[in-house]
Amino acid sequence: MALYTIATPADNVRKLLAQHDFRALKGALQNWPAPELARLIAGLPEAQFLVLFRLLPLAQAAAVFGYLAPAAQNQLLGHLTPEQVTDVLNDMAPDDRTGLFQRLPAAFVKTQVERLSPDERRVTLELLGFPHDSVGRLMTPDYIAVRDNWTMTQVFDYIRRHGASAETVTMLYVVDEQGKLFDDVHIREFLVAEPTARVQQVRNNIFVCLDALQSQDAALADFRRYQRVALPVTNAAGMLLGIVTLDDILALREREDTREIQKLGGSESLDEPYLEIPLVKMVKKRAGWLVVLFLGEMFTATAMGFFEGEIEKAVVLALFVPLVISSGGNAGSQATSLIIRAMSLGEVTVGRWWQVMRRELLTGLALGAILGMVGTIRIALWQGLHLRDYGPHWVALALAVGSALVGIVLWGSLAGSMLPLLLKKVGFDPATSSAPFVATLVDVTGLVIYFSVAYLFLHGTLL
Repeated sequence: MALYTIATPADNVRKLLAQHDFRALKGALQNWPAPELARLIAGLPEAQFLVLFRLLPLAQAAAVFGYLAPAAQNQLLGHLTPEQVTDVLNDMAPDDRTGLFQRLPAAFVKTQVERLSPDERRVTLELLGFPHDSVGRLMTPDYIAVRDNWTMTQVFDYIRRHGASAETVTMLYVVDEQGKLFDDVHIREFLVAEPTARVQQVRNNIFVCLDALQSQDAALADFRRYQRVALPVTNAAGMLLGIVTLDDILALREREDTREIQKLGGSESLDEPYLEIPLVKMVKKRAGWLVVLFLGEMFTATAMGFFEGEIEKAVVLALFVPLVISSGGNAGSQATSLIIRAMSLGEVTVGRWWQVMRRELLTGLALGAILGMVGTIRIALWQGLHLRDYGPHWVALALAVGSALVGIVLWGSLAGSMLPLLLKKVGFDPATSSAPFVATLVDVTGLVIYFSVAYLFLHGTLL
């Protein structure tokens, strides 16, 4: 039986590149979606990467450039002529261009802004004039605005003339002569209306808008709450300045999630792709927290030394230190991860700390009881099967380990859940209370709990 394979468009592009058939290559790339083309280009060797990009028409090249990873964008900027760079930047979407400028050196940005066309320079300076983490940095001025007294026929004539340059035509924005926003209306309402109907007949004056100076995190919450593909951006006077679209929000959400996950791992956020960040910078990002955690673990050794006498009298207690302490750290890591994510989604706020504490109190008790029973049964089983002789006081030892597990897991759950809320309250990033940090904290305090409980159960026998 013969097997046949179907060549993909990407395979065809690579074949034409290898054959240097650039005329056919231009035709093959003509109708490719920008995201797919950016993915293809990013996977090519540098020489082919540059050749393929230079073959693209200006509008397509600018669209593809906006979808490339920062490292690929920097690579292109280093190989294109100044004129080609200016052409691409002039044709980029304003919000994508602003995002690019935020990552580039200030001197380079200053030069490129001066080379932009007057209209694009004005727009760029306006967007860059907003605070770094504000909604104003995300918005684009490319939208469709209509007037109240226009008919549906006039609206669609306007869309045909200007829709190609708009970021989206899914939502249309009703403004007055001064640009004050009255409403945002889904294009569906215009499509089903009579051609002679006027805009004021299809709008309902109920709309949601973002403030240009509000935080980007607040914009994320609004998009999640209202489930919109685009939201208008206004100033304090209600004047429409631009719109923020879902693609920018998704990119922002990805960056925020990446930073939080990296911090949860016990390091600073990298802010660059893992394989592209310089080694020295990688070490700096990770060394700080490792030193802090190492110093924290030194207190564990101090705590062990404090109970040195008890360990000498009952060496068997040392056997269960890793078991007991790791259980508390694991419980704390679970709790802090859940709370940080709940805070990110807006499910938990600092004001609801008591509800969180009450829930973790009950959860910690239940989890501690489960692990305590497992630990107690484990000691009894090993003793009964003669896999290990814990001595004549093994019952008291089993109860001590089981009870200590209840206390340590309870403490780990409470510490892991309260620490993010405490950091948020004092103005720090909750993700800073990373799982390793909580685990280190619980390790030190868990030793105190363990040996204190062991002393209560074994006092007068082994201790």
